[in-house]
Amino acid sequence: MFTIWELILQQTVNGLILGSFYALVALGYSMVYGIIKLLNFAHGDIFMVGAFICFATFNAISPAFFGWSGILISILAAMVVAGIVGYLTQKLAYRPLIEAGAPRLSLLITAIGVSLIIYNAVMVITGSRTFFFQSGLEVSPVIQAGEFRLTDMQIILLLVSATLMAGLTLMIRKTMVGKAMRAIALDRDTCRLMGINVNKIIGVTFFIGSALAAIASGMYNILYVNVSFSMGYMFGIKAFTAAVIGGIGSIPGAMLGGLLLGLLEAMGTQFIGSQWKDVFAFGMLIIILIFRPNGLMGKTEIERM
Repeated sequence: MFTIWELILQQTVNGLILGSFYALVALGYSMVYGIIKLLNFAHGDIFMVGAFICFATFNAISPAFFGWSGILISILAAMVVAGIVGYLTQKLAYRPLIEAGAPRLSLLITAIGVSLIIYNAVMVITGSRTFFFQSGLEVSPVIQAGEFRLTDMQIILLLVSATLMAGLTLMIRKTMVGKAMRAIALDRDTCRLMGINVNKIIGVTFFIGSALAAIASGMYNILYVNVSFSMGYMFGIKAFTAAVIGGIGSIPGAMLGGLLLGLLEAMGTQFIGSQWKDVFAFGMLIIILIFRPNGLMGKTEIERM
């Protein structure tokens, strides 16, 4: 029987894991919005595509590669495919509108259209079925105190998520690509005049954001098992909510928003009821936006006309 402190500790771990998944997907929303001011509502469906590619690859190679080696190869395949899908999405659907100077509403409607295309295409291909990801991993507790258990799988998922978020932060702050991203976010036209290949950097941004979503979907497969064509819809909305809570366009804000959202869902589900978990997410969004309209780490922007 769990004591109250064991329950809190267990749900803290569960919330951090779920929150890290939200954070990785929210990073894609924030990166794209930060650089071209686009709310890419197709991002949740790219998360779903990554989950299916990971699932299909793992099933294809599992006779030869099983356990963590098979999962690693599957996630790498999902990263590549999801990254390509994200890149092609911006090149074919968004870039022509951006170069033509289309209003943001046109970009938003296009993003919704791309989301519906991906959603329905996967639904037809999979026959609307739900699949089950059987990793074959043996889970063993590393730390156990009473009923509280911290398993090796949970530790690995947390470490991978933390490493990815730290690595992305360093890349944006220290590398030439990251500096170009930040420069384009400030003034795209001036960057063109200075010789920066703006379209290339935007494409790289979409690729990285989509690859991070694919990693999150692969880890999600391991933990929650179910793989469905509809899994990207609500997960994408939650990740977008996390990005807005943290401050859309802010990389640290997306991480913070994802972790807070995961913790709130885990605690609320445990102590109030699972039927209220969506209420927790969107209720938190409303409360934060009332008091912090730009999100927890967002900044007020003055647009030049």
